[in-house]
Amino acid sequence: MNNPRSTQWPAPAKLNLFLHVNGRRDDGYHELQTLFQFIDHCDYLDFQISDDPSLVLHSSMTDVVADSDNLILRAAKSLQQRSGCQQGARIWLDKRLPMGGGIGGGSSDAATTLVALNQLWQTQLTTAELCEIGLKLGADVPVFINGLAAFAEGVGERFTPVTPTEYWYLVIVPDVHVSTAEVFGNPQLTRDTPKLDCQTLMNSEWKNDCQKLVCDRYPQVAKALAWLIEYAPSRMTGTGSCVFGQFEQQQQALDILAKLPKDMRGFVAKGANKSPLALRLSQP
Repeated sequence: MNNPRSTQWPAPAKLNLFLHVNGRRDDGYHELQTLFQFIDHCDYLDFQISDDPSLVLHSSMTDVVADSDNLILRAAKSLQQRSGCQQGARIWLDKRLPMGGGIGGGSSDAATTLVALNQLWQTQLTTAELCEIGLKLGADVPVFINGLAAFAEGVGERFTPVTPTEYWYLVIVPDVHVSTAEVFGNPQLTRDTPKLDCQTLMNSEWKNDCQKLVCDRYPQVAKALAWLIEYAPSRMTGTGSCVFGQFEQQQQALDILAKLPKDMRGFVAKGANKSPLALRLSQP
């Protein structure tokens, strides 16, 4: 039987509006406090359900490897195993988010796969159960499944919904892939920012503890940030490489994008406290 193709499931990017590293745990992971907000710039996934359990991934990008290690396929397989589902899927990925940019592309793709297939396979797992599966795939996956801007703690898995201002952002994408593992493994990383309560942090000046280390090691990131900060309050997101400046109006961000030096690339997006995926899910 040829099942219909369910199209245009968004896998949105996120920004870490601040990121504090509070210490390293015995298991090697780091204790973090961070503020996640989504932006309306997304990868898109299509799904076609099959009546046998095979999983096949097609991608628009040559460097997305469609092997069993791929997060999308691992997410689909994890959902099959958890739910006992005997169906499979063909999955198409339209990759628009940069890889290694600190905006959560891979984690978001995995989250969208879990959310979409949970609906399309009718496996009826709760959001909490999907988050449990997601956490095993990556620390950022649950926040994408949850779909609400959040203050996150622990390794990023405990979150409190918050509603920061939905600014317009100009995001610059330096031509460099930053390894998260390398940043967190570096002895020079600031790891002793004191933990504070959510309310205090929301009203403090926002910073990213990974920014200095990444700028020291990757001149492309330092250069992008130095350029952007002339025009707007600007920071790095996650462990980089992307940097973002915040603007009150879309037109202000577009005007600065038009001035971007020829050797840099970027895009303008709107902050969203409810993710494009959550909005898609709330439609009939």
